[in-house]
Amino acid sequence: QVQLVESGGGLVQPGGSLRLSCAGSGITLRHYSVGWFRQAPGTKREAVASLSSSDEYKYYTESVKGRFTISRDNDKNTLYLQMNILKPEDTAIYYCAAAAITTIATTPEEIDYWGQGTQVTVSS
Repeated sequence: QVQLVESGGGLVQPGGSLRLSCAGSGITLRHYSVGWFRQAPGTKREAVASLSSSDEYKYYTESVKGRFTISRDNDKNTLYLQMNILKPEDTAIYYCAAAAITTIATTPEEIDYWGQGTQVTVSS
């Protein structure tokens, strides 16, 4: 059974940092395009950052470029999202995702596996 388990969310002040982690079980993440999506109330789920299976390609949505960094540790079978200079508009539920494609997943329709989500709230 495939499981993606996120951790690291929470409440942080504007300008602060958080690091999200996503541990995979029943799945070898290095064989997948992986990414982080987020969904705020009343909005569609959107891709925040993604990696191709080879790590050759990276995608960041425009609003997080220069602030967020996606990475993975294949030995630990874990995906990360380092989030710096957080803003109130980054508030959302963040989901880890994996897609069995050789390119890079940037839409929810491409995703085969989802984590349960972790809440990130940026507020003073």
